[in-house]
Amino acid sequence: MGLDELLTEQLIAENLQGKNKYQVIEELLDLLVKTGKIEDRDTCLHDLIEREQYLSTGLENGLAVPHAKTVACRELLVSFGISREGLDFDSLDGKPAHFIFLVVSPRDTSGPHIKILAQITRNFRENETVQKLKEAKSKQEILDIFKTFK
Repeated sequence: MGLDELLTEQLIAENLQGKNKYQVIEELLDLLVKTGKIEDRDTCLHDLIEREQYLSTGLENGLAVPHAKTVACRELLVSFGISREGLDFDSLDGKPAHFIFLVVSPRDTSGPHIKILAQITRNFRENETVQKLKEAKSKQEILDIFKTFK
């Protein structure tokens, strides 16, 4: 299962409002909560924050992928947002994060969780992906970019 199958327009925030990584995690979690697939928001948020405090999920090329395994969902769920200004995510390269994927999955599964994290990070090695997302003007354009992910 790829990003193009997991993401819909309702799960994308074109212009994140949060001013720090924890606010953005909540903002992206709330997109998932609206789907009705998060059974316990507080537990899910706790698991995400605990994971983030253990080791930052800020990577390189403006990418951050906060993620957690939780009892608060029954399937792999993903939301995505763009921070036009950029956020301090304690990224590996020391640069702000602009592209944030939130990934949650059930505690008792690992295959799909690992595969989606790999798909995201693999595709963000390409500067072309970063540039296309910066230029995207709509949620549909963002989804079209994710359809090209391998």
